[in-house]
Amino acid sequence: MSSPKFRDLSAGSKSLVLIEFTCFSGALLLSLYLNNLFHFIAYEVQDISINVLLIHAIIFSLVVQLSSLAMGLYNSKLRENFRGVVRRLLVSVAIGFFIASLINPFYGEGALAIELLATASLLSLVLASAVRYLTLQIDFFGFNKRNVLVLGTGERASIIEKRMRRDVDRQGFFMHGFVVMNGDTKHGGIVNENRITLDGSLVNYALEHEIDEIVVANDERRENLPVDELFACKIRGVEVTEILDFIERETGQIAVNLIYPSWVIYSNGFASANHLRNTLDWVFNASMGFFLLLLTWPVMLITTLLIKLDEGFKAPIFYFQERVGLDGQAFNIIKFRSMRIDAEKNGAQMASENDDRTTKIGKFIRKYRIDELPQIYNVMCGEMGFVGPRPERPEFVQQLIKNIPYYNERHNVKPGLTGWAQLKYPYGATEEDSLEKLKYDLYYIKHRSFMLDLLILIRTVEIVLFGKGR
Repeated sequence: MSSPKFRDLSAGSKSLVLIEFTCFSGALLLSLYLNNLFHFIAYEVQDISINVLLIHAIIFSLVVQLSSLAMGLYNSKLRENFRGVVRRLLVSVAIGFFIASLINPFYGEGALAIELLATASLLSLVLASAVRYLTLQIDFFGFNKRNVLVLGTGERASIIEKRMRRDVDRQGFFMHGFVVMNGDTKHGGIVNENRITLDGSLVNYALEHEIDEIVVANDERRENLPVDELFACKIRGVEVTEILDFIERETGQIAVNLIYPSWVIYSNGFASANHLRNTLDWVFNASMGFFLLLLTWPVMLITTLLIKLDEGFKAPIFYFQERVGLDGQAFNIIKFRSMRIDAEKNGAQMASENDDRTTKIGKFIRKYRIDELPQIYNVMCGEMGFVGPRPERPEFVQQLIKNIPYYNERHNVKPGLTGWAQLKYPYGATEEDSLEKLKYDLYYIKHRSFMLDLLILIRTVEIVLFGKGR
């Protein structure tokens, strides 16, 4: 699996995408029909072919759904009440209306009145809000959930209980229970989940209870793994999954503490094999950097003035710091200075949430990721990309490589302005936080693709617009 695909989504998620596509495209067609009935806009569509109208509807729906993706509305773990969802829908529809308005003149004689696009946007908001209300009131995402049985009740199996204990973490499956296996550790195992002691055949139990997937998670597999029964389950249509792959699929991270050499050997590995992408990497990132610079230079100029006004005209604007990049090579990162000049008078230390060394202006520019904008220079120099693991300081990297297995693998790709770990995990101030972020970084490196990069960039827009940067 190189990146999330439509066919890999749960039935509920697919249904939501298709239902909202119907709502958005239907809203535009409905606005045209209502106008023909009531003539509230001086515009006639009789001369426009049905094919052109369908193209209008499809494109309008796609741009609204793309902006919905940017607002996180298709994130399966979105934690928002109905008011928050409607707010995001409002922004999504507004962006969709703006893009559709820019595209509209290219239809020539088939272009629609701007008032009709506005009406379609209003109807889209109403219809999508109604759909979202229903999905919050009923268990919409419970359709066709997989019924999962886990082999093991020891330390490895307990990772599932600890990592996926909330309902929002289990939207794609029902946890049927955990089977007690020989060799499982007695301490640190399953505590609150359903423990099952099998008296008979695993195959019969799986078929009797309509198990869709068996996750192999026992601690000691040598002579304790029922290979023949797992094979029998497999040929009867029950999916058999290794716990590492299960956690990777459901959480978007790799459980570093469970990795063993054979899994790495037989998996996709952590090195990029996309030679075309590697060749065009700098051209793509430098081009994006140039256009981003054209868009953001006013923001950067205002930030410069605010820093000067806040701390005096002799105060430095930028902050240079050595970081570790591709293949362990050091480079100097450049950022707007968000901390006091004497922030590291007691030595190097990791940034943390609500760091008291942050200036007044620094808190604002960190929240909206404005402090990262000067790194466009690093991108255009080829030292960084737009997407990738965040680069760390050499002082910390040396220690982390010693203490955390596979930490050096994150240097197989260029560091980035934003990344999978930044979307999934807040600032880390401890070694335990670095381990958690590494799990997401390794997932990104293993599944690195253009579509995953695009998803991360779009989701970063949500963080910037809603001020969720930390």
